[in-house]
Amino acid sequence: NVMSLSEPATTVSEPLPLSLRPRFDALRAGYARTAMPNVAARSTHLATLTRALKANRAAIAAAIAQDFGHRSPDETDLLEIFPSLEAASHARQHVKAWMSPKRQFASLWFLPARTEIRAQPLGVVGIIVPWNYPLYLAFGPLAAALAAGNRVMLKMSEFTPSTGALVATIIAENFAADHVTVVNGDTAIAREFAALPFDHLLFTGSTEIGRHVMRAAAENLTPVTLELGGKSPAVIGFSADVGEAARKIMFGKCLNAGQTCIAPDYVLLPRAAAPAFVAHAKAAIAAMYPALTDNPDYSAIINTRHHARLQALLTDAAAQGARVTPLAELSQPCGKIAPTLVENVTDTMQIMQTEIFGPLLPLVLVDSLEEAIIYVNGRPRPLALYYFGPDRTEINQVLTETIAGGVTINETLLHISQDSLPFGGVGPSGMGAYHGKFGFDTFSKLKPIFYQSPLNGLGLFKPPYGKRFRALINFLVR
Repeated sequence: NVMSLSEPATTVSEPLPLSLRPRFDALRAGYARTAMPNVAARSTHLATLTRALKANRAAIAAAIAQDFGHRSPDETDLLEIFPSLEAASHARQHVKAWMSPKRQFASLWFLPARTEIRAQPLGVVGIIVPWNYPLYLAFGPLAAALAAGNRVMLKMSEFTPSTGALVATIIAENFAADHVTVVNGDTAIAREFAALPFDHLLFTGSTEIGRHVMRAAAENLTPVTLELGGKSPAVIGFSADVGEAARKIMFGKCLNAGQTCIAPDYVLLPRAAAPAFVAHAKAAIAAMYPALTDNPDYSAIINTRHHARLQALLTDAAAQGARVTPLAELSQPCGKIAPTLVENVTDTMQIMQTEIFGPLLPLVLVDSLEEAIIYVNGRPRPLALYYFGPDRTEINQVLTETIAGGVTINETLLHISQDSLPFGGVGPSGMGAYHGKFGFDTFSKLKPIFYQSPLNGLGLFKPPYGKRFRALINFLVR
């Protein structure tokens, strides 16, 4: 359970599973036998991943829906199956070029020597998968790790046991146990997993748990990529179409009921535009989800713990003077929470201090774009930032004066779907990046090589030093 890695292990009456070390050692031994798989082998592995996804498409949607209580299979197709297939396809299409040594001449004073960068697999990669997108956040990085020629161990979240069990079956049916293996288990297993001496460890989850993962990895000097979260702002410019912005923001906020690491976490908008935004947001929800309770397209909250957490955020905000506006009604108690706007927010409210990870959307009113930028820069750097508006000057001002893990202009979420772009956070929202070539590089050792020429002038710079050496070095450092 990556969400509870720092919590004490739950006491159980039955013995804990065997150590993960034998499974790790099998992966290490497999790597030793084939340390540098060729292009054909890597392409085959990626093609196998693609076939496995397509063959199990319906079963995956059913397992995720069971874990969530309800999630539309259409949403799973859109948010998990499609980008996973795209990641594998993109890697398969480009892996030959990525693997090719990059050769060039050495710098001027070392000619006619030449240099090369050669990508080699790191070895055994660990991937800790969160519960919110349990397929894409497993198979996306898996595709990059396989393209780089690695062996892989996946740790699935205990919050998605049905999906975890299915992924374990899919992997076991399609890959050798010393090539890719899947781990399911509780907090004790999660801690043991993070402490294994991987050659690289990728964790997706909360900033708090990311700190614990990084501490565990540090014991083995394991390099880590941390894909964390934070409060991702949506900035509505002063020349924006507020209705269009509201529709797009609500779409991005309500996918998976807001349980998305790059979902808009709050909106910064011109003070005068607030009433229009509220009206357009309500109309957008009515158009997308006419009846919320039994609507097959609107996801449930993952479990009662997170449902209660979100309700507590609303209760705290209301108690401190916020105006809470549900944008739709639930006709009966269920595992869902209605999309809800929260106005008149202050920094003392819990909803403004923590990543929401649900369909609640605070509105922060500003009187200038500069005020919006100051607000963003006064808080931890977010995983994502969104800007809405046609003004190129405003767009460039936001892009230049803020720092975020990734940015989408006049839409939400879509930068994560571009395999030509790196995906990663900055500061508290993460470190490192992957996707496409960037994922290949993350899971590779980019070995620098210098080839000396038989004809070279290095002898002129060897001891004993004298007048000729001093003349030459003075010329170089002039």
